[in-house]
Amino acid sequence: MSESSAHAASSTAASKTPATSTGRSVLALVLFLAISFAVAALGSTATAGNVEGWYADAEKAPWNPPSWVFGPAWTLLYTLMSVAAWLVWRQRDRVSVRPALTLYIVQLVLNALWTPVFFGLYPSLGAPALWIALVIILALDVAVLLTMLSFWRVSRVAAWLLVPYWAWVLFATTLNWALAALNS
Repeated sequence: MSESSAHAASSTAASKTPATSTGRSVLALVLFLAISFAVAALGSTATAGNVEGWYADAEKAPWNPPSWVFGPAWTLLYTLMSVAAWLVWRQRDRVSVRPALTLYIVQLVLNALWTPVFFGLYPSLGAPALWIALVIILALDVAVLLTMLSFWRVSRVAAWLLVPYWAWVLFATTLNWALAALNS
């Protein structure tokens, strides 16, 4: 192979790699967003009939925001979470990201469990459902913190993107506790 054809072959290979890499990266971001919004959709099915039902009539903490705040807040938070996980995933060739992404999945599963327990079980279990949900959200608080710390080792930007989520989950923990205490 001549030097010019070798150069052309390496240029072609080099030009394909970034495009393929960019396409794969965009696909990964879309996948992270899809997973987060699937969790959101699961949560919305559990809340749909209950926000206007038992939750509307429940005694709430004075700091409980109006129901309309939750949708936009969670949309922003799920987007930030997805971008954070994607930023960590992008570092997979440089550093082991498996522990960080495993923690991310654990907190996402806890997040997915909380809403159906909190909203969905209350009509059949009453106040015990709120106490069970409190245990789940306390575990979620810890899981999000551990995820942030793990993300910090890989991407500080990713860790910072989880701070609003952690703050919101801590706030939601106080709301869950107040609802459980006030409605027991």
